Amino acid sequence: LLLLVPFQELRQKVHFLVNKELNIFENLLTQDSPESLEEEVKVEEDQSAVRKQLLKVTLQVLRDMNQTDLANTLQISKIKSTLRGKVEKINDGISGHGNSTLVNEIYTELSITVGRSGEVNNEHEIRQIEALTRKTQINCNNIFSPLLGQDKSIRTVLTKGVAGIGKTVSVQKFILEWCEGEANQDVLFMFLLPFRELNFMMKEELSLVGLLRRFFKETSELKPQDFYQHKVLFIFDGLDECRHPLDFKNNKSLSDITQPAPVDVLLTNLIKGNLLPSALLWITSRPAACGQIPAECVDQVTEIQGFSDHQKEEYFRKRISNQTLATRTITHMKSSRSLYIMCRMPVFCCISATVLERFDERVESEEIPKTLTQMFIQFLILQTKQSSHMYFGRGFIEAQDIEECVLKLGKLAFQQMQKGNLIFYEEDLRECGIDIREGSAYSGLCKQILKVEFGPGMVCSFVHLSVQEFLAALFAYLSFVSDNINELQEQDGSENGHLDLFLQEIVEYIKEKIRENLSLQKTASLFHCLDELNEHSLLEEVQMYLSSGNSHCLSNSNLSSDQWTALVFVLLSSEDELDLFDLSRYDASDECLLKLLPVVKASKKAELCDCNLSEISCSALASVLSSKSSSLRELDLSDNNLQDSGVKLLCAGLANPQCKLERLR
Repeated sequence: LLLLVPFQELRQKVHFLVNKELNIFENLLTQDSPESLEEEVKVEEDQSAVRKQLLKVTLQVLRDMNQTDLANTLQISKIKSTLRGKVEKINDGISGHGNSTLVNEIYTELSITVGRSGEVNNEHEIRQIEALTRKTQINCNNIFSPLLGQDKSIRTVLTKGVAGIGKTVSVQKFILEWCEGEANQDVLFMFLLPFRELNFMMKEELSLVGLLRRFFKETSELKPQDFYQHKVLFIFDGLDECRHPLDFKNNKSLSDITQPAPVDVLLTNLIKGNLLPSALLWITSRPAACGQIPAECVDQVTEIQGFSDHQKEEYFRKRISNQTLATRTITHMKSSRSLYIMCRMPVFCCISATVLERFDERVESEEIPKTLTQMFIQFLILQTKQSSHMYFGRGFIEAQDIEECVLKLGKLAFQQMQKGNLIFYEEDLRECGIDIREGSAYSGLCKQILKVEFGPGMVCSFVHLSVQEFLAALFAYLSFVSDNINELQEQDGSENGHLDLFLQEIVEYIKEKIRENLSLQKTASLFHCLDELNEHSLLEEVQMYLSSGNSHCLSNSNLSSDQWTALVFVLLSSEDELDLFDLSRYDASDECLLKLLPVVKASKKAELCDCNLSEISCSALASVLSSKSSSLRELDLSDNNLQDSGVKLLCAGLANPQCKLERLR
C-alpha cells in the first residue's frame, strides 16, 4: 500500500513523457517543418538520456513490427535534426555579440566554377581574388552531377576557395536544403565532419562507425551494413585546417569500417576509396592546401569564386534594411578598387556593411574609410565600442584592458601567421595571455574579434584572415614604434612628427622596390601598399597621360621604369582594358608592346594592327601564346612587317599545347 500511490504517480508521469516523445517522433516521420525540427533540437539536458533510450526502444519495436522503412525514416530524421541545428544559423561574430542569422535569410548565391585540378597556388589570396576568371558555372547542389560529355561517375569533389569566400556557408546551405527535402534526396545519410573538430582526435584510435557515433549519437542504432546498402555522403570542411599528417603513401590499407585505427588512417582510406568505396565525399579547402590530396583521388574540382558584381549589390541590399543607405554603401565600395575586389568575399561584405551602416548622410565623405587599413581600423573601433557597452556596466572591463587586449590579440595573430595557422586552440590563447571565459577582462572584445566554437574542445579563429593579417600588422607596427620611437624622434626633432618620417621612409622604400622591375605579382602588391598609405603620385602621373583620350598618348613621353610599371598596374586593374587591349591607344611600337606585354597576356583580345611591329614583338608574343595562364583568345597582327622569321616564331607559340588562341589575323 505504501508503494501504490508513488507508483500510480510514476505511471502517469512515465505515460505522459512517453506520449510526449512519441508525438515528437511522429512529427518527425510525418513532416519536415522547421518548427518540429527546431523543437526537437532544443532538448533539455536532463531529458536527453531519456530520449536516447526511448528512441532505441522505439526503433527496435518498429523493426520487430516489420516496419523497417519507418524505423529508417525516423533514424534519418534524427540525423537531419542534429545537422539542421548545426547549420541553420551563421554566427559571424561581426554584426553583434552573440548575434546569429538564419542562413536562409542572408544567403546569396555564390559563383561556383568547375576546374581541372587542385593544383597549389602560392600567391597571396587577395591577388588570387583579383585574378579569378569565369569558367563553367555550376550550382552547389549539382557538384556530384557529371558535366555534359562526362561518362565517369563522381565520387569525390574537392572545392577550393580563398579564406572567407563562402566555402563553409555553401556547405551549410547544401546540408540545409537536404534537411528540408529540397535537394539531394537520393542521399540517405549525410555526415558533416569539420577538420577543425577532427583535430581533437589526433591520438585516438576509432573505427569509422565509432567516429560517426562520436559526432552523431543518433547513428548508434545503425548497423554496419546500413552504410553499404544506402547512399552516404561525407563532408570534410576545411582541409587547410587539418593537423593530421594525411600520409597517403605510408598509411596502412583499411577496408573494414568496424576496425579501429588512428583517425588519420581512417581519413586517407576513406579518401582513397578503400573504406566505403560507394560513399560520396566532399572536401573543401583553401587553394594552398589542395595538394595534400593526391590528384588521382579527386574526380572533380570546383572553385568558389565569391560574389559577382551583381551578387555584391544583392548582398548589401539584403544585409542593410535602409535601401538609401544600402545604395550609398554600394556606391562607396565601387569607388575604391581595393575594397570592391575584397567584396568578392561575403565575410568582407559583412565587415564593410557593419562599419558603413554607422555612417549616415551627415558624415563628411573624408571620414568614411576608403582603404582596407581604414576599414579595419573602423571595424576594430566599432567592436571595441560594442564590447565596452556590454561590459562596462558590469564592471568587467576598463579602457586600459581594451588596449592591452588589442595588443594580445595582435600578438596571437602575428604568432599564428608565422606558424601558418588560421585556427588555434585554448593553449594558444593562454600562451598570449588571453582568457575568453565569461567575466574575464578580455571576454567581450575577444568574442567580437574571434569566432569561438565548442565541439570536443574549444577552437578559435579570427572572423576572417584579413582581420588576422591586419592585427598582425598592427602588432608588428606597434612593436616597431615601441622599440624605435626615441630614435625616430631624434631624427625628426618633433614629438608628433616621427610617424610622418616613418611613413615617408616606407613610401620611398616601396617606390625604390618598384623600380627594380620585380615580378608582376610582387609589383602589384607594392602598388596596393602605396594605395593603403594613400600615396598615389605614381598612378596619378600615369593617369594624366591616359586622361587625354588621344591615340598614341604615350608617344615621345619618355616614361620612367616605375611609371611604365604603374601603367601596367592601372591597365590590369581595368576590366574594360582586359576585354580589349588596343596598342595604338598608347604608342604603336615594339618598345611599348614589350613594356605592356603583361596586359596583352591578361586580355581576351589584342588589337595590334598597323603598329610598326617587327620580329622582336613576335618572340614576346610567342611566349604569351605558350603561357598556361594566358587569357588571350583573339589577336590581330595585320599590317605589320613581321618578316618570315617573325612568323616562324609565332607559329612555334601557336603549336604549343598550352596555346588557347581561337582567332588570328
